[in-house]
Amino acid sequence: MYIPPYHAETDVSTVLSLIETQPLGAWVTVGAEGLIANHIPFILDRGRGEFGTLRAHVSRANPVWQQLSREVDSLVMFQGPHAYITPSWYPTRLTEGKVVPTWNYVVAHAHGRARAIEDPHWIAQLLFDLTEHSEAQQAMPWKLADAPQDFIQRLARAVVGIEIPISKLQGKWKLSQDEAMADRLGTVEGLAALGDVNSVALAHLVRQQIK
Repeated sequence: MYIPPYHAETDVSTVLSLIETQPLGAWVTVGAEGLIANHIPFILDRGRGEFGTLRAHVSRANPVWQQLSREVDSLVMFQGPHAYITPSWYPTRLTEGKVVPTWNYVVAHAHGRARAIEDPHWIAQLLFDLTEHSEAQQAMPWKLADAPQDFIQRLARAVVGIEIPISKLQGKWKLSQDEAMADRLGTVEGLAALGDVNSVALAHLVRQQIK
């Protein structure tokens, strides 16, 4: 990923936090016939490895787990808030006119060698952890124990675990850092005025970058 220095997020904890709050990853790996892409939720174990370890599962019917490369790393991309940035928010459009549209976004890229896991105990723990993490914000959290155990066990046999120790971690926070200060402030105001959750979250991130 191309990352200009002013867009690089080098704080590991900040990048890992994006993965934890936006767990649906775009996972790309190399298979027998070329690149394979899957979109699946991951859970991050920060305590394992230099940058943590990603865990997930795929359907046993999905051939990706049988085609994992032992020589080439996988890449998992996590997308945070993003939005189109209109030049109409830039005060300098009236004084200089040298403005163009852009797109602001935050992303995390996790690289690592993926492996498939069929151990039923590992899969059971993954399903428990993934459910606990995903249900944590619900008013009435659903638990695996709420469903018949023979039903859960049957579904668990239909999936295969995926584990990716992160060997390389990249963060790109493209948040108007290269724009004039007046235009950066205009971007914050413009995004906040849109009012939707995504735009407000992005406005907050842009504001954090303003020193």
